[in-house]
Amino acid sequence: MDVKPVRSKSNNEKQTARHKRQKTYFTSSEKNMIINVYEHVKGTWPADEYPYKTKLNEKTAAVCGIGIASVYRILKEYATHERVTSPVLTKKRPTFSEKIDADDKSVHSHYMRGELPTLKKILQAVNDDDNLPNFKKSTFHKILKHLKFRNVRLKGTNALVENNDMVLWRLNYLKTIKVYRNQNRNIFYINEAVLNIGNSDPKCYMDTSTHTRLISNEGAGPSTKNTTSRSKGLVILHIGSKTGFLEAAEHISELKTQGDPHESIDANNFENWFEQNLAKLGEGSVVVMNAAPYNTRRSEKTPSIAWTKGDIQEWLLHKEINFDQTDVKVELLKRVRDVKKDFQSYAVDELARKYKVDILRLPPYHGELNPGELVWSDVKDHLEITDTSFTFEQIKSLLQASIRNVSPDKWQSCITHVTHVEDFFYNKLDVLIDNTMDTFGVNVSDTDSDTESCSSSTDESLLKYTE
Repeated sequence: MDVKPVRSKSNNEKQTARHKRQKTYFTSSEKNMIINVYEHVKGTWPADEYPYKTKLNEKTAAVCGIGIASVYRILKEYATHERVTSPVLTKKRPTFSEKIDADDKSVHSHYMRGELPTLKKILQAVNDDDNLPNFKKSTFHKILKHLKFRNVRLKGTNALVENNDMVLWRLNYLKTIKVYRNQNRNIFYINEAVLNIGNSDPKCYMDTSTHTRLISNEGAGPSTKNTTSRSKGLVILHIGSKTGFLEAAEHISELKTQGDPHESIDANNFENWFEQNLAKLGEGSVVVMNAAPYNTRRSEKTPSIAWTKGDIQEWLLHKEINFDQTDVKVELLKRVRDVKKDFQSYAVDELARKYKVDILRLPPYHGELNPGELVWSDVKDHLEITDTSFTFEQIKSLLQASIRNVSPDKWQSCITHVTHVEDFFYNKLDVLIDNTMDTFGVNVSDTDSDTESCSSSTDESLLKYTE
């Protein structure tokens, strides 16, 4: 019998000696497997040989590929309690993804103090943090670029500032939501969360920060906490407002792949779920959501270089756009680019318009503007999952119960907090940044090309997510 359960080890173990053996941890399912192997070995032991317990344990350990001490320990636990459980490990330290979000705030805090944030200062702060890995300067520069920061030359110093498109997107969002609040519109927030039930943490790990400024292990891009292949993963979508979670609106599915939850939610599923809940919102409502692949599917495709010349001409004819029959493909595509913004829309936005609901998309990496992320941390606090062998339906039931425990007062409190953050961004942050930069003086000749490139991408990004 060839049964070799994979052994689970604590994430927070440290190698303190070169040859020191690390303690091995087993989940309840692995322990039950080992017990079954032991019973099989005992039941098939040769009739002419006495089954000494030591021999049985040695054989079980050899079959499972584990230490004999582990077999003794598991059998003793079963004999004492008549059941086995997964280990309750020490509280995990904050993950890199959870901690790195503070670094964009570190950039902002320098401006608030009237100081220039430089790559060297921010890199030093990260490398001095024991909870974070050390980075080389070149690697960290790429990370900041991904987070939409760039360098400008200020009196001989390269200072970090946000790209123009990010600043404009944030300002557009803040101005728009302020108008909606003044109109007393009902504002709903869509939030996604990932729940991982893994061997390293018998309770749970919930990541609600996929749209804050996170860094993956590769140093580029949003990432969730790494999980083992045997972890159970759930993706949760929900919608809420100052009156609490929308009743029976949660969408809970299994995480298809480790990593980005966007791969587990496709546009069709999201649109079906969204339309089912639109009627509950009421006319004139506003829905705030992140800009994700599943909620930014175009209602129709626009011509690209991959299209045939005939198909491009047909598209232009259908849109009543004039062109010359002698135009080559490049000229036809130029005509498409000139007018496509008038014909581009999202399927989700089209659905919302049917119910007279407006969509407002958050700027990337600004999860602090979504109160749903604060609410989900409260959901996690209510969630009690003590056995990783729970089925999907059992976990789903516990999760739904935890969602019901979140009160409207909690939602209102989180929304109030977010409005204060909005006020800070809108009334203070960018003004302080401007004042600091003016104090030190911008060398325009050094930043013209960078500014121009950022501005050229602004229209496209705003068109893409803030229609």
